[in-house]
Amino acid sequence: MKKYFLASLIVVLLIGCKNDKTQEKEMSKEVVSNFDWDAANVYFLLTDRFNNGDKSNDNTVPRDEETATLRGFEGGDFVGIQNKIEENYFTDLGVNAIWLTPIFEQVKGGVDEGTGYTYAYHGYWAKDWTAIEPAYGTMEEFKSLVQAAHDKGIRILLDVVINHAGPVTEQDPVWPEDWVRTGPVCTYQDQETAVSCTLTNNLPDVLTDSKEEVELPPALVQKWKDEVRYEEEVQELDAFFEESGLARTPANHLIKWVTDYARETGVDGFRIDTVKHVEEEVWATFIEQAQIAYEQWKDEHPDLMIHNDPFFIIGELYGYYAAGGRAYNFNEVPVDYFNVGYDAMINFGFKEDAGLNYKALFQKYADIKSNLNKETDSDVVSFMNYISSHDDGQPYDPQRESGIEAGTKLLLSPGISQIYYGDESSRILSADGAEGDANLRTNMNWDNMDDATLEHWQQLGRFRRDHPAVGAGKHYSLDHTGSGTLAARFYEKDDYKDDVLIGAGLENGEITIDVSKVFPDIDELRNAYSDTIHVVEDGKIITTAINGVVLLEPYF
Repeated sequence: MKKYFLASLIVVLLIGCKNDKTQEKEMSKEVVSNFDWDAANVYFLLTDRFNNGDKSNDNTVPRDEETATLRGFEGGDFVGIQNKIEENYFTDLGVNAIWLTPIFEQVKGGVDEGTGYTYAYHGYWAKDWTAIEPAYGTMEEFKSLVQAAHDKGIRILLDVVINHAGPVTEQDPVWPEDWVRTGPVCTYQDQETAVSCTLTNNLPDVLTDSKEEVELPPALVQKWKDEVRYEEEVQELDAFFEESGLARTPANHLIKWVTDYARETGVDGFRIDTVKHVEEEVWATFIEQAQIAYEQWKDEHPDLMIHNDPFFIIGELYGYYAAGGRAYNFNEVPVDYFNVGYDAMINFGFKEDAGLNYKALFQKYADIKSNLNKETDSDVVSFMNYISSHDDGQPYDPQRESGIEAGTKLLLSPGISQIYYGDESSRILSADGAEGDANLRTNMNWDNMDDATLEHWQQLGRFRRDHPAVGAGKHYSLDHTGSGTLAARFYEKDDYKDDVLIGAGLENGEITIDVSKVFPDIDELRNAYSDTIHVVEDGKIITTAINGVVLLEPYF
């Protein structure tokens, strides 16, 4: 009988003697112990469109005007997300980080964007950064969601916006003119016309460039008084500005309000919206204060910590292509936002590159990763790949005709992977009567999931989660004749090493693989995709490719 089996049996027996919570915490520690953001498998969802777990909050804030198709609130909430966390939906998918759209209280009214009457279901039209949107739930429910994720070894990325407030409506008056500008609309001729301007008509742009100290907006003061929290909010502001030494500018007020979510909830990082529309020096201050806030949370909640990593910052620099290097060019004027503290950027180029063959795709992204970090080994920066998202009108495979291939290419490519809700279940990115980005934001297809595609994404996702080499390892193409590609990934960080061999786009069926250069001292290997064990003979194994995939790991 193998030692591996005996050891596993002992572990099972020991675990069986412990309560579920103890087991859960031990599992989460195992999952996060070798976590690397550079290799993360991130699940991105719109809170309102994912899962309705509490129907009692569906009309907490009455929004009763008839909207255009899929442009009103649909009922998704924190409880619904937590339910899926606890059901192990994300764990089974190999997800180790969840990115949620902004949770700030949204404008109450709606507007006609040219595509029909719309409410702020998406979370990007803030009314009060210091409060939670009631349609999503409560602060306590959000904290519970974060803790539930941490219990499963899953980190939380919170989407944040400081560039703009929500639009002006009858119920939501404009902020004072020393807080926001209402024109001109951005023309993108240079950096100035991308920063000191509004993204669209009637989307007030916060004066992040202002150095003038401001009084609190009267409407916000009245709101806080009505909610019996004015004194508390003012005391917190006074303490923040005294401790930080920052001036009471519009930007610094928002920095305090947004970083409070790191200080109070223990989220593990921020995904920052509209990076190129805010000055670099503001981002530097924002990121510094976010890190300070997170360290305060860790100091105050040592029993709730699942890791001691720094706070993670990833940016949405619209139009950023990782293949172009670190900098973004404003009509030939390069700006490197990594230099002000960003850890990663969303890569808008992957969904186009996904049309490459597997060998070319993997090699291209290995080269991109190397080029981004060729100047330093200590300040590693990264990129997040996606095939679809909430605001990219040209997604890869919008009708979900190639779900198996899409999953293989996204989840086995170097870099961070971003699963947009429904990528894994063939949620079609269109709806009858919907216009524009509403097509990208249909409700999660819980009732008609493509089970074969889901299982494929689950197997790949778990392998990626369990092996940081997949996303962050050094990549080497191996000799191979026939379709597809074979490649090795070697990862080493601190005292941890991880080596894997992956095959993608292979012809289905039996395949002989020379593993001697990747696993020279390993006697047995496991094909994680087919869940089979293989003895190495003369440096080779014989295994089976299914859906064109082979995933080899040492079997001890």
